[in-house]
Amino acid sequence: MDKMLVRGGRRLNGEVSTSGAKNSALKMLFASLLAEGRHVFHNVPELQDIISSAQLLESLNCSVERKGKTLIVDVKKPGSFEAHYDLVRKMRASILCLGPLLAKYGQAQVSLPGGCAIGSRPIDLHLQGMKAMGAEIELHQGYVHAKAGSASGRLQGASILFEFATVGGTENVMMAATLAEGVTIIENAAKEPEIVDLANYLNKMGAKIEGAGTAIIRVTGVEKLTPAEHEVVPDRIEAGTLLIAGAITGGEVTVKKCVPEHLDALILKMRESGFTIDTEKTSMTVRPCKEWKGVDVSTAPHPGFPTDLQAQFMTLMTVAQGTSVITETVFENRFMHVTELARLGADITPKARVAVVRGKPGLLEGAPVMATDLRASASLVLAGLVAKNETLVNRIYHLDRGYEALEAKLSSLGADIKRLKE
Repeated sequence: MDKMLVRGGRRLNGEVSTSGAKNSALKMLFASLLAEGRHVFHNVPELQDIISSAQLLESLNCSVERKGKTLIVDVKKPGSFEAHYDLVRKMRASILCLGPLLAKYGQAQVSLPGGCAIGSRPIDLHLQGMKAMGAEIELHQGYVHAKAGSASGRLQGASILFEFATVGGTENVMMAATLAEGVTIIENAAKEPEIVDLANYLNKMGAKIEGAGTAIIRVTGVEKLTPAEHEVVPDRIEAGTLLIAGAITGGEVTVKKCVPEHLDALILKMRESGFTIDTEKTSMTVRPCKEWKGVDVSTAPHPGFPTDLQAQFMTLMTVAQGTSVITETVFENRFMHVTELARLGADITPKARVAVVRGKPGLLEGAPVMATDLRASASLVLAGLVAKNETLVNRIYHLDRGYEALEAKLSSLGADIKRLKE
């Protein structure tokens, strides 16, 4: 397991570019299962989760080739419709091969997923959506066994109302509905930019999807989809993390190749805290700020404040002037970074889904810490950038699942950070 050594106290300055969105690329890779042939994806980040997805596709008889930032997927009919535990356990997104396999071939056997330990994140809503479209589903020995129940072997269009807005559930049902017979209406659908990006790709393949990015998505099923070519949207969570990196060190950093409007909630809160942030069409710049004040934040589904930026923003608040209250409404176990930040001297009182952060400039001091999940890893690296002396972040394999060459990007801005190989 590699470690990250960060020597704090350096002000970051300069320009840095965002990579493609992991949470968009992953879903498109699984969407490729809906159409046999050659799919081409541009701006695909080199991440462990992408490698794991490619391995899963290869186990389903696909071939995957990378050329720089382009991934070429050649889809063939699988010899088996099983997504095996050894592959699926590595990341939660693997459950998203269920909808495409079921819609295209009328059957699927998918292991229950793994991923970050940030809460239960049940797949009940995924399965309820498939059942509403006529799928017969059984859970047996840790696997979801699914079969299209109609005489035609195809899923049937249906009206589906999600109890709460689920990103993965919306994506899985949307993909499955593209080849279903009739019209599927998804109500209380998630609105994330990655869902819009996936819908755009599916429509390029010949799907008929309307309303992506709103609470109601309408999918008119078609007989067949064909492969297409698409550029993955920039990663808004990486962009936000890099913006906070510049802010927390008191530097001036321009984040390029991003979509600022995807981060309206973060930008609003940073401005409220005292930062000056300038935005253009595909870039945003944070200006130096000597002291910023604590502000309250409550995470919410898009367009609210992203849960995936909660840990990073909390780190920013540990060295703010005054108290902030951070409320986590999306996942019930996403404060595991609090104890590690406390090792660096942060004054945080967690109370169930609420954390009270008593900020103080210059408060943090380097120490060995342990990364517990993907976004917690990023928050600890950010803390190391501003902490006195050295911070050693252990178990950074989590970081490699979601950030492409983060240490190289931070180094290019002036950070003293290096990876230590085990």
